[in-house]
Amino acid sequence: MAFDSILVANRGEIACRIIRTAHDLGLRTIAVYSEADAKAPHVALADEAVLIGPGPATESYLNIERVLDAAEARGAAAIHPGYGFLSENELFAEAVEGAGLIFIGPPASAIRRMGNKAEAKRLMSAAGVPCVPGFEVGDLDDAAVIRASDELGFPVIVKAAAGGGGRGMRLAQGESELAAALSMARSEALNAFGSGELIIEKALEGARHVEVQIFADNHGHCIHLGERDCSVQRRHQKVIEEAPCPAMNPDLSERMGKAAVAAAMAVDYRGAGTVEFMLDTSSAFYFLEMNTRLQVEHPVTEMVSGLDLVAMQIAVAQGKPLALAQHDVRIRGHAIEARLYAEDPARDFLPGTGRIALWRPAAGKGLRIDCGIKTGLDVSPYYDPLLAKIIAWGETREIARNRLVMAIRDSVLLGPVTNSAFLADILTMEDFTQCAATTAFIGKNYPDGVPATVPTSQEIALAAALSLRAEQNAAFGRAPYVSPTQLGWSSAALLPTPVHLRDAHAEYELTAGCNGDVWTVGVDKEQFAITLEERTDQTFRARVNDRTIDVVAVISDKADILLAIGANRFTFQRMMAGDRTETAAAGGRVLAPMPGLVIELLVKEGQEVAKGDALAILEAMKMQHRIIAPVDGIVKQIGVKPGEQAGSDDLMFDIEDAEKAED
Repeated sequence: MAFDSILVANRGEIACRIIRTAHDLGLRTIAVYSEADAKAPHVALADEAVLIGPGPATESYLNIERVLDAAEARGAAAIHPGYGFLSENELFAEAVEGAGLIFIGPPASAIRRMGNKAEAKRLMSAAGVPCVPGFEVGDLDDAAVIRASDELGFPVIVKAAAGGGGRGMRLAQGESELAAALSMARSEALNAFGSGELIIEKALEGARHVEVQIFADNHGHCIHLGERDCSVQRRHQKVIEEAPCPAMNPDLSERMGKAAVAAAMAVDYRGAGTVEFMLDTSSAFYFLEMNTRLQVEHPVTEMVSGLDLVAMQIAVAQGKPLALAQHDVRIRGHAIEARLYAEDPARDFLPGTGRIALWRPAAGKGLRIDCGIKTGLDVSPYYDPLLAKIIAWGETREIARNRLVMAIRDSVLLGPVTNSAFLADILTMEDFTQCAATTAFIGKNYPDGVPATVPTSQEIALAAALSLRAEQNAAFGRAPYVSPTQLGWSSAALLPTPVHLRDAHAEYELTAGCNGDVWTVGVDKEQFAITLEERTDQTFRARVNDRTIDVVAVISDKADILLAIGANRFTFQRMMAGDRTETAAAGGRVLAPMPGLVIELLVKEGQEVAKGDALAILEAMKMQHRIIAPVDGIVKQIGVKPGEQAGSDDLMFDIEDAEKAED
């Protein structure tokens, strides 16, 4: 079963991760890519690369025939599916083996049995693994589901039976929310997984999400590599993960590990897998599901165990027995991972797109950055918004946490909106520092949603000074006979220059002047004296009055000013005479916040709506998003149709504002 080449049927950071280990093992690698990923790092990193279709995943990464054609064309002997896409598709596993290739993953039978949550729960109950109370929706109508949910007890979670990754999952606190949760979950499940089958489970409040990494070979051996805590989640998708779980004791860890191994053995498992549990406040745990693939968060297990899980996957796929037994597994220190997403937490985690103006990952002791991005790459609307994983290890949890906070601040991505500040905020909250985070963490700590990061007057002034400095340097570059010592010099006092900036929150009228190397910027009634020392390309040490600020700045040709200050990321536009401000939702005009597929229209022309009412469902970056009415009024115009692809800023709805109509 030995092989010398691997086709990686994936993209982004996981494709890069697999390719690097394969190269370390002396294996030839073949990447596949869509038209949207032609310049992606995984394409350049592989020994060979094959174009398999347009940007939409259904026409490229999810197209089994095209992936297999690429493997045949380049003579691949094995295929690694990574995670997501086809990784948990039993038909793909069967097709790979049917083509005479080796599938680096579990048998198709195990994927099939664990891939359906309803069947998996039946199997686990038979194997003696405790399961979360719940029921299968099947052919029950909504009224019957509501009655059964009442008996089970609210709150409940509606789940896609064939789903994963938080898609096709909705929480219902009571009867009034259940019908909408069923509709949304069923629609999302059909679009994501091709099956609208649902299950209902009791929502365990105050519980932790804890998972166990297992590994099995073809020789009857199965071990676990400890557990991970993945409780900090948004929209049932993980944001922060750590290993080991800080709430565990040796006895509980051993019992959960044995239950995970029993779950894997029940389906004759092979390779890497993860068994997920809910851990309640009484230390009772319940089976949730099994992910029959490598997990996004596998680096934290690697960092505390010292093992390379991809190398282990390849060895098992080549028929080798596991190189260690359970008693050989040693967990050392603590590791925490933060997922850097292209999304705006302040806008209900709406995904973002756009060109990466700068990507500069942190470096330092105990740090690991897994990514598949680079400066100049476009973040497209076709795929999951995960950009990078920032992981820190330490001898203790506190050391790992502190290192991770610094790494998030120092990992600078400018361009698309990201959750950088949100990640740093989470890691410094008392619930997290005191090891008290549960799946209710975000709802508890952000009851009114995540607040927007609004720039201070100092930061606005700094943006203006950096923009004017760039303008000054550009002018100096065009003037061949001017000495650098003459920059900012004048024989007479210079009048302040008006500067007009705007960002997503407001417009700012400033005044600015330069005297030698000191910029004087006025913001409202405040005055700031700013000196700028360029330390490295795009990195500055700024003195703003009596405060020293380190800032990374990119000034684009279009007068955009992108700043990284600590974990905060700001984007300003320098407005010139004649510029007009347009917003994504000016009055009652509702524009598409990003490119996406219109799944459903929830209103009709002429219909009266209230501010906050859902108008439509837009699918983008593998998730469905509700488009909300910004004002009370009457729907005058609908600019999109179901099944139609909307472009960013396309007019979706025009609502006659009730207040303006009264005036």
